[in-house]
Amino acid sequence: MSRRYFGTDGVRGQVGKSPIVPEFGLRLGHAAGKVLRAQGVQRPTVLIGKDTRISGYLLEAALECGFIAAGCDVVLVGPLPTPGVAYLTRALRLDLGCVISASHNPYADNGIKFFSASGSKLPDAWEIDVEAGLDTAQGCVSSEQLGKARRLDDAAGRYIEFCKSTFPNHMTLKGLRLVVDCAHGAAYHIAPAVFHELGADVVTIGVSPDGFNINKGVGATAPQALIDAVRAHRADYGIALDGDADRLQMVDASGRLFNGDELLYLLAMDRKPAGVVGTLMTNLAVEKALRDHGMQFVRAAVGDRYVLEELLARGWQLGGEGSGHLLLLDRQTTGDGIVSALQILELVVRSGRGLADLLSGLTLYPQSLINVRLPQGMDWKTHEEFGRARAAVERHLDGAGRVLIRPSGTEPVLRIMVEHPDPQQAEQHARQLQAALPGV
Repeated sequence: MSRRYFGTDGVRGQVGKSPIVPEFGLRLGHAAGKVLRAQGVQRPTVLIGKDTRISGYLLEAALECGFIAAGCDVVLVGPLPTPGVAYLTRALRLDLGCVISASHNPYADNGIKFFSASGSKLPDAWEIDVEAGLDTAQGCVSSEQLGKARRLDDAAGRYIEFCKSTFPNHMTLKGLRLVVDCAHGAAYHIAPAVFHELGADVVTIGVSPDGFNINKGVGATAPQALIDAVRAHRADYGIALDGDADRLQMVDASGRLFNGDELLYLLAMDRKPAGVVGTLMTNLAVEKALRDHGMQFVRAAVGDRYVLEELLARGWQLGGEGSGHLLLLDRQTTGDGIVSALQILELVVRSGRGLADLLSGLTLYPQSLINVRLPQGMDWKTHEEFGRARAAVERHLDGAGRVLIRPSGTEPVLRIMVEHPDPQQAEQHARQLQAALPGV
């Protein structure tokens, strides 16, 4: 059975348009609560956190009402990073964590995603059960079975202490000046405190949320603001988070930006695990370099939930995406931008070397990415001319590069990516594939 509402990272869309409307939020809370009770949890307790979007108030109230009507107690924590919700759900021995966030999207979007009692993303089967419950009459439990709601006032402080605990007690960040960009998002009152309390001289940007400015010109998806601030303040490093603080980009004193692929490589080279999980989009240079150093490398579908599934299936601990979602399962159960930054800074302090120096053995392959809008009803997989063109390109690359073709999950667009050490060849082959499609 396919899912109608849940995508790779929960339910997401534009506020005011289905499904991101208050009626759906109420039904979703009620359906999720009923699934919990059907699994044998007599009096489930659900933690609800959110980012800083203006619509968070609306969806928080709707979900709270739905859960209470289903007989669940609710713990409200207000603005808190997605990984903070995962941590507190686990630490407080609660039954479900719920995050209201559209991550790196603009403020007009919002979304809802869930974490299990262990602080991990829930499987597709659970989401399918919840969707099935959306179709049944909602109703309400009797008065004696109604849930209650309370607010956890020290949620931010608890999560700050958790983040600090992932950094070695005998080490300090004293002597480092850091620019921390919180994207006007959920970490605005948390990330600066973490790095400051570990000894760093902290300069902040993106820490003045107003409900409408999340991710606007700042954060992991708009790193130029961080680059400019690092140079202006003569900082040693810059740390950029996104709206819900589960992804990370970093900048050094020269203004060089380091993406998730590079940071994943650094962590792998330091830890030397048996295997690392990337995605279909992970740069080929990373895969080759890790294999050359005796590590296995496996590609999962795009999305950190699929990276997590592959890690758990193989018993590995390290994986990530170029977007900056990094999974370190010996530190946290889900992607955590603050915790990931601390692991990178630990490596820098311990080695006495800068990020550029640590990455001197890795040169990422140029990637040429073209988005092609397909004619309605066209199946690119069975298009003969495109198939012949793809085979010809792959023969020419002969292992020196690679081709990745994948449809967008949100629009009728085919994404064509060619990766090669020579940027001109990468673009030439991408254009060759584009030309083989009709109507282009």
